[in-house]
Amino acid sequence: MLISTIAALVLGLIVHLYVSLVAKPTKIQKVLNKQGINGPPPKILLGNILEIKKSRDAAAANTASESGPPALHNTTSVLPFLEQWRKKYGKTFTFSLGHLQVLYVSDPNMVKEIATTTSHDLGKPAYLQKTLGPLLGQGILTSNGPIWARQRKIIAPELFFDKVRGMMIIITESADTVVNTWKQEIEANNSGVRDIVVDSYMKRFSGDIISRACFGSNYTKGRDIFLKLDTLQKLVSKKFTAVGLPGLRHLPTKSNRKIWALEKEIGTSILKLVKEREEAGYEKDLLQTLIEGAKGTYSTSSAMDQFVVDNCRIIYLAGFETSAISASWCLMLLASNPEWQTRIREEVEQVCRGRVPDVDMLREMNQLHMVIQETMRLYPPTPSLSREVAKDTKIGNVHVPKGVILWIMVATLHTDPDIWGPDALQFKPERFQNGISGACKSLNCYMPFGFGPRVCVGQHLAMVELKYFMALIISNFSFTLSPKYVHKPEFTTMIEPKHGVNILISKI
Repeated sequence: MLISTIAALVLGLIVHLYVSLVAKPTKIQKVLNKQGINGPPPKILLGNILEIKKSRDAAAANTASESGPPALHNTTSVLPFLEQWRKKYGKTFTFSLGHLQVLYVSDPNMVKEIATTTSHDLGKPAYLQKTLGPLLGQGILTSNGPIWARQRKIIAPELFFDKVRGMMIIITESADTVVNTWKQEIEANNSGVRDIVVDSYMKRFSGDIISRACFGSNYTKGRDIFLKLDTLQKLVSKKFTAVGLPGLRHLPTKSNRKIWALEKEIGTSILKLVKEREEAGYEKDLLQTLIEGAKGTYSTSSAMDQFVVDNCRIIYLAGFETSAISASWCLMLLASNPEWQTRIREEVEQVCRGRVPDVDMLREMNQLHMVIQETMRLYPPTPSLSREVAKDTKIGNVHVPKGVILWIMVATLHTDPDIWGPDALQFKPERFQNGISGACKSLNCYMPFGFGPRVCVGQHLAMVELKYFMALIISNFSFTLSPKYVHKPEFTTMIEPKHGVNILISKI
């Protein structure tokens, strides 16, 4: 009896694995193929993972980099396999990550339909919680349905524009710290010019802002948490190609053990801050809002703790890392195009007339706004977006089966000549002088902060941060790219300058 029961369980497991890992993916592929949507032939169980890994390894091994100011800004090269397949199979094609079936979409009409839908049938893919779980958990970036709606209701109001206005003193003080540091370094150099790698300063700037906004008087402790999260992000990003291979994330490999240890340390540190906050008394900041929201929403202490920990980690990723990287890219582009420094400097002088910029002044700086829009077009903070189809649905003329992952490569859309014109790979902020609708043929193909109901809740803070910082830097310094600068964008969870951004900077 026992033997027959075990045999039945084993047989059931084999059948389940066959259906989920082989039969279901094959069925989805056939449905898409019959509609003329093709892609690289997948291997059983592995899909196209080996091809992807080979392509990424070759790109990483390629030491060829561009010295000096880049003439063209082609960030699609960071994921070369996608561009190779797009050229071969068209703007809409399919490929496999293990048993996961991905429908790559870069057709503007289909993108528009996906971007404007409000249906919960297009939610965040389940693999994000599994593969990126140690980094993002089940917070606002990865959750779906009522759980996501509840979290957004708690977090979003704290990042509305009127709340960002109240953060200006934090932004001002954090930016002043960087400016004063640079002035001291320049004065210490007899030549009056300093070669600076800006990336660490940008992280210090955005890290101080989000730390103080989130953790209040405990922001220095929050900054220590962010450093651990930075290490965790780099480890987790290397798991990209294994998302469709079930079980690998549970194996006690050296990498997984590091991830588990960091995840535990970060969670413990955040909860320690929460306890200190409760003992010290009320302090109105984002952490306090998360604590209050958790108490009013969840019935168990473990659920409350999980909510606070997960969303603190997400606030780091969205509010710290992306802002810092965007600032680095913006400085690189302005260093490469000094005429735009002059235009912005004149605009800042005209708007501010010697006063410290406030939110209303920043909104009047149209030249600066165009530069930031162009920076985020060429180097988008969110280079790719994904959705999972919860039930059979139709997008454009394509019948998409349940379980398919929709993948939109924002970096590709942002530099498509059919959308932006023949100068799509060039830095031309003036394309935005009549707004987004005047810059491209498809309004929905510009999405630096995502799209639809799930657009980034921190976009107002990010824009104010960037505007203020760039206005202050350009008012105090002139700068060009250093001869040491090596242009090589690299894809982690974002598109980063692999070798950093070196500028030669002098006081005005």
